[in-house]
Amino acid sequence: MIELTPPVEKAFLLAVDTGDDAGWTAEESLAELANLATTAGAEVVGAEWQNRRHVDPNWYVGKGKAEELAGAKRETGFSVLVADDELSPGQQRALEELLNVKVIDRSRLILDIFAQHAQTHEGRLQVELAQLEYQLPRLTRLWTHLSRTGGGIGTRGPGESQLETDRRIIRTRIAKMKERVEGVRRQRSTAARGRDRRLMPTVGIVGYTNAGKSTLLNALVGSEVARAEDKLFATLDPTSRQVKLGDGQTAIVTDTVGFIHKLPHQLVDAFRATLEEVNRADVLVEVVDASDPHNAEHRATVQTVLDELGAGDKPRLVAFNKADLVERTANDPSAPGRSVGGAVLVSGLTGYGLDALRAEIAALLASLWVEVDTAVPYAAGELLARVRERGTVELEYGDRDVRVRGRIAPTLAGELEAVAARWSETLRNGSGAHTAG
Repeated sequence: MIELTPPVEKAFLLAVDTGDDAGWTAEESLAELANLATTAGAEVVGAEWQNRRHVDPNWYVGKGKAEELAGAKRETGFSVLVADDELSPGQQRALEELLNVKVIDRSRLILDIFAQHAQTHEGRLQVELAQLEYQLPRLTRLWTHLSRTGGGIGTRGPGESQLETDRRIIRTRIAKMKERVEGVRRQRSTAARGRDRRLMPTVGIVGYTNAGKSTLLNALVGSEVARAEDKLFATLDPTSRQVKLGDGQTAIVTDTVGFIHKLPHQLVDAFRATLEEVNRADVLVEVVDASDPHNAEHRATVQTVLDELGAGDKPRLVAFNKADLVERTANDPSAPGRSVGGAVLVSGLTGYGLDALRAEIAALLASLWVEVDTAVPYAAGELLARVRERGTVELEYGDRDVRVRGRIAPTLAGELEAVAARWSETLRNGSGAHTAG
């Protein structure tokens, strides 16, 4: 049986510039929207934007501008209109009826890309939850809309198989999906406790989509463990690997989903189970595309999402990636890397600056260590082994216990102090036979 490839959809982009989006003009935001549409598999055939004080509550753009789109449709033959902001169901319906084409917004487009790129059960679970929550208020429109368009951008995922559902059934499904996502969160929490027990420091890689996070993780590990493509949202599912930092230090480094301007709130909510990796990390490495003229705006977007996740104040190192595109010496991996004020210039592609990055991560982790001076029994041998491995300490062996002095990670210090307190209580009670656990 011959499988026919569906025709490429022709997309026309539409934006409103109210002047409220600091650092972004409508034209610049449309350039990013064009990349998103291309990533979703569409051919962008045109774009329009309008300067307005406020978004029109009925048409998104003004009615006159909306009517002009009919002429653009005749000229370009577009079959899908993509708005740069989230549309209300009423705005979406009005534009569809006027133009007789499929109308989607930036949020639906991003959800569609996530539906394409989710590879694991966990990723698909979280994307489907986000899609269902997005579709719920649009369900009435969705019935005729999807039956008319028959698939394509904005219709992938549960929309294709859930047309017969009503609001009650979708709400029930959302509740069940939330339970399953919560199960994912618990599994991740259990895995994280296992990592904490090994007490290996954790580093979360964050940044704007397509800043090169996966490429950088691959370079740090020395092999291709994370999917790295020159596409928006190439990586959805987090990848964790051990990375050697030098001086015998090793850390668990996790690559997380990229952030983007106007990231749909449904995605932030649905992906909280995954993004909790960011909260659990001891430190963050924020990867910034050094070659992108809008990296300052991208950093502001990243900060906004981190604040929403409660990780905005976490200790952070900035890695200005893709240095090979802005500095000739960065094409030589043996050239010494530069680090200034908590920022490192690197190239995940050529390997430039990786040693400097490893050293800065190690220094940042070490700066979080705390001073300890306490005694624990010989029975705490497993704990002492981890203290030697994860700290800079001196051990003095006495008749009944071991004195530990030096600097270690805070989590390890807490465990050490707890054992020391129990040992001290045992000594006060006059019994040295008690063991530490």
